[in-house]
Amino acid sequence: METRLRSERWWSGKRRSGKLKETDVGTIVKLSSALFQEDAGQRDPFMNLNWPREEGADYYSGIISGENSVCLLAEVEGHAVGFLTGYVRETSSLRSVRLAELESMFVAGAFRGQEVGAELVGKFPEWCRARGVERVTVTAYWANENAVRFYKRLGFELGSVTLELGLD
Repeated sequence: METRLRSERWWSGKRRSGKLKETDVGTIVKLSSALFQEDAGQRDPFMNLNWPREEGADYYSGIISGENSVCLLAEVEGHAVGFLTGYVRETSSLRSVRLAELESMFVAGAFRGQEVGAELVGKFPEWCRARGVERVTVTAYWANENAVRFYKRLGFELGSVTLELGLD
């Protein structure tokens, strides 16, 4: 089974050059909707689970066309099975390092455990290095132990924890 990654700038690995197109946005929105339902749907009662369908097309079109953002689409045997989005953060005087955010990553359940996610995440640092990025961050729900374990396996280290207090 061959996995092929596509982005708006290149095809990964030994694949030919190519770009994501506006016609791919609908596929990314569907994958993003699945991510929202599975991840936030189980862990964040305040998340608008309809956001991908309501605003995702415009948002992901901007990611695809952005100079400092990337969207990778993983295909297996011609079928889209996962995606990753990320961007270079604006540099600030607060933290003296050029950062990129791995914003979203999702692989359909039937394709997990087959290194599709690892391949998606593995291409992101390459894209970042080409833009002078020094560190990559990713956020996951603490309760999503599989995601935390996955990112740690790929070399990410615990950096900060966000806590919330309800003010009922």
